[in-house]
Amino acid sequence: MNTGVDEHGDSFYRELPLSRDFTLMADPDSFTPVPSDWLIGTTDIVNSTGEIAKGRYKTVNMVGAAVISSLINGLEGRAFPYVFGGDGASFAVPVTAAQTVFAALADLRRWADEEFGIQLRASLVPVALVREAGRDVCVARFSVSDGVDYAMFSGGGLAWVEQEMKAGEHVVEPAAPGAQPDLTGLSCRWSNAPTQNGQILSLVAQPTKRASERDFADLAHRVVSISEGLLRSGHPVPLGGPGVRWPPPGLDLDAHVSRTGKNLTVQKAKLLGQNLLIWLLFKTGVNLGSFDPNHYAAMVSNNADFRKFDDGLKMTLDCDPNTRVQIEQILEEARMCGKIKYGLFAQDEAMVTCIVPSAVRDDHVHFIDGAAGGYTQAAAQIKG
Repeated sequence: MNTGVDEHGDSFYRELPLSRDFTLMADPDSFTPVPSDWLIGTTDIVNSTGEIAKGRYKTVNMVGAAVISSLINGLEGRAFPYVFGGDGASFAVPVTAAQTVFAALADLRRWADEEFGIQLRASLVPVALVREAGRDVCVARFSVSDGVDYAMFSGGGLAWVEQEMKAGEHVVEPAAPGAQPDLTGLSCRWSNAPTQNGQILSLVAQPTKRASERDFADLAHRVVSISEGLLRSGHPVPLGGPGVRWPPPGLDLDAHVSRTGKNLTVQKAKLLGQNLLIWLLFKTGVNLGSFDPNHYAAMVSNNADFRKFDDGLKMTLDCDPNTRVQIEQILEEARMCGKIKYGLFAQDEAMVTCIVPSAVRDDHVHFIDGAAGGYTQAAAQIKG
């Protein structure tokens, strides 16, 4: 395991090596311990399965991604490790960012309740406390393109913080009524991406206490290697992007996110006009200044976050029936040995939630989940 850790500055994550090979993310030696004076944060939605049962798939994903959007804006572009989980997010930040992050989480809790009637939990814990509990927090950087990389986590620390949060420990309380987080760049204007191979398979696999670090690494490597045999490694977003239509399917959500307390109807009308122009640009392929719609759509696919490690393995795959059988056999064998817990959930489409600091740069990020509740539904099978 790497040991070149800057214990005090927030350059730690920025200086980690980048890997373009996802199979290497299954190797414990690819990960570096997070500095002991950093903080670990996690969020999730109370009863997200119930919200999804109401058909609020996009809302759940949008609130989960809002956590990352708010932190990116609050930290003013400073690099930090985060992972999107469908109904929430986890992250690590230097202690120097504690006040900013605490305020952002408090604002998000109030905003999610007032804007959507969703109860968002949030917790912030020192890494040192995680290690005192016998867990660790280690991180690696997986580069999906020249402009974007995503953090991978191992060590069991994120899972421990989430358990503590659900037990009511280390909780960040909501801000005062009317709080408005800075969600500049957060949107969901793309159409869903239908499966090309048979099904969009959401997979969640977690190690048990009986599994060593190497046990789970070997299992994950086998599953990832099988998925590599799929077209584009099972990437669920087409090369030319997921497609757009007008009016966009996420218009109402975008209006809630971007109105910042203003009149909702007025904001919807404003977005309708903006999205008509966007739709025309993508339909015709005509550039607008330095914005090239064809290049942008291709980068949405390139930058998509459809597989990750966050104290377990999560994947959203465009999967054929035969590959699913192979993956499920491996997972079931490991479960029977008491080494893992897992859940699988199949649907017809994948969903994209985006954070776009600038449409003319290539550093926009795109979180992928199954369009019928994906990760949350798969995780619910584990609980069952």
